[in-house]
Amino acid sequence: MKVLITGAAGFIGAALAKAILARGDSVIGIDNFDDYYAPSLKRDRTAEWIAAGGERAQMLELDFADNAALTLALDGTRVDAIVHLGAQAGVRYSLENPHAYVKSNLVGHVNMLELARARRCSHMVYASSSSVYGSRETVPFSVDDRVDHPVSLYAATKKADELMSESYAHLYRLPLTGLRFFTVYGPWGRPDMMMWIFTSKILAGDPIPVFNNGRMMRDFTYIDDIVAGVVAALDHPPHDDAATKPGGSVGPHAIYNIGNNKPELLMDVIEQLEAACGQKAVLDMRPMQAGDVPRTFADIDAIANGLGYRPATGIKTGIPAFVNWYRDYTG
Repeated sequence: MKVLITGAAGFIGAALAKAILARGDSVIGIDNFDDYYAPSLKRDRTAEWIAAGGERAQMLELDFADNAALTLALDGTRVDAIVHLGAQAGVRYSLENPHAYVKSNLVGHVNMLELARARRCSHMVYASSSSVYGSRETVPFSVDDRVDHPVSLYAATKKADELMSESYAHLYRLPLTGLRFFTVYGPWGRPDMMMWIFTSKILAGDPIPVFNNGRMMRDFTYIDDIVAGVVAALDHPPHDDAATKPGGSVGPHAIYNIGNNKPELLMDVIEQLEAACGQKAVLDMRPMQAGDVPRTFADIDAIANGLGYRPATGIKTGIPAFVNWYRDYTG
């Protein structure tokens, strides 16, 4: 099978590419290597999976929101399935640069839906986000919950992706699966995310920004568990059988949460980071940021029962693994 992965230089995309190649499939990666964070990190991730895949690995450097460039680059290339992970990420950055989110997350998503339709792909898996749940007070968050009140533009674009996908599943009977990721962390992570920011500042002796005065909970999910969930979803396209799928569709469209099913107190996570780093953190207590939510908590019954997903790595294992990788990578 030849799998097209967008965002293949990203955190999840690069890890997925390695997993897909390891089982003998081929990967075509797409990434524009933008400077939202250091392109050098993206190139280092890419070099790993390109080396592992040999002739079965290919990277195309382009912006999938540019439909003409996308079409030209893939002309004559077989694509059996798509995992669309590329997006403009980050809740807080969406407050500063909304147009980047419209271009990548809306225009880009339509381009990938059209590509999957034109190529008659067996399945397209796409990245949604736990941010679609907004400030829900009822936990855990279920794929059957209504998600009509996003608290950031980023969340709104991800909800829009789900709605556009539902329309394509209905109109064209295109098998689609949306995955709502919950706070992913681990080796090769993103520098704009909490785990990297806190680790770098603790090791440097700088204050770490603790929002909502530490009264936050997140369902931290280790990268290996995320990849296992994506692969399971890819291998199980939803059937076009009129049965109700997770997320409520009666078409060939399913939505799953991928989380650890165990929210962690922010202050407990900081304690684990302090232990792994071998030094105490300097805490800079701050109020809640605009667009942020106080807690996330994934109900994973649908993906556990439907696809056999079982997260295996808690923060007591995952945080030291990340910190050890970070020390090695940054020298």
